Amino acid sequence: MAALLELIGEGDRVPTAERVAERAGVGIRTVFRHFSDMDSLYATMSEWVEERVVEYMTEVPVGGSLEDRVHGFIDSRSTGFETVAPYFRSSAVLRWRSKFLESNYRGNLKSQRKRLLLFFPELKSASSDLVEAADCVTSIEAWIRMRSEQKLSFTRAKAVQTHLLLAVLAGVMERGIE
Repeated sequence: MAALLELIGEGDRVPTAERVAERAGVGIRTVFRHFSDMDSLYATMSEWVEERVVEYMTEVPVGGSLEDRVHGFIDSRSTGFETVAPYFRSSAVLRWRSKFLESNYRGNLKSQRKRLLLFFPELKSASSDLVEAADCVTSIEAWIRMRSEQKLSFTRAKAVQTHLLLAVLAGVMERGIE
């Protein structure tokens, strides 16, 4: 599994079993003695990734003003996203052929939405458009776009994401929903 993680961490978004075996210095049969198929290898990778980000994705909401909560939420989420970004990019490419990766992705989307609503209970009474907007601007897809495609620094991407979430939440507050 270490070989898979290294390859993905180095930017190989679609590492094959052959490349994993080569990197590990073993034959391909050895890879499949440890992992029955690529999905079981992906599942092990997913567990490893989740262990690295659990503290960022399970942190309890901060108290205080809306702005304090937004800053706490974005600080935590951006650090977690930065950690998982290479593995997310790889799984995004591979999801179409992996039932495990597709299911894991769907589960993560639900978890992220649940966490968003935990930090910002005012969204529970908001229009579905505002909830979708908040979910979108705080998504890993938005984070990766800012970091990879827009070439924003970590600090600037956090500032942009904070600004976006505050703008969406201002729309909730303007409608008198608390």
